[in-house]
Amino acid sequence: MQRALLLVLGLTLPGFAWSADNCSTDIRGTDQMMFDKDEIIVPASCKHFTITLKHPGTLPKEVMGHNWVLSETRNMQAILADGIAAGLEQGYLKSNDPRVIAYTRLLGGGEEDSVTLDTATLNADGDYQFFCSFPAHSVLMKGRLKFGT
Repeated sequence: MQRALLLVLGLTLPGFAWSADNCSTDIRGTDQMMFDKDEIIVPASCKHFTITLKHPGTLPKEVMGHNWVLSETRNMQAILADGIAAGLEQGYLKSNDPRVIAYTRLLGGGEEDSVTLDTATLNADGDYQFFCSFPAHSVLMKGRLKFGT
């Protein structure tokens, strides 16, 4: 009896752990102006999805700051232009910009931050891009977010 119970627990508990991990991801932004991922897939089964940005570099945010910003692809360039005008103090993002779906704060080396998406705001056929809004970083620091696949 105990063996059967242990077997059942052994088979089901890893599934729970996998499910929890399946609704989050880590992404790194380095001093070389690179994200370590160019695609993030958010399963349709996730009600919320957490992205943790880690900046393992050593340079301060004033020199090599990184954030993680999510928007529809069609809005990215306008968000970046408005972000430059907003400046460093605002993390290179216009305050309360409705085009921004989610974002982390601007990080310097050794820092990390997380943001949790309510996936009800995403569409399976949506065209989403994530990027760093620090001036000129988005040329290299960008990728696609896919929902429901």
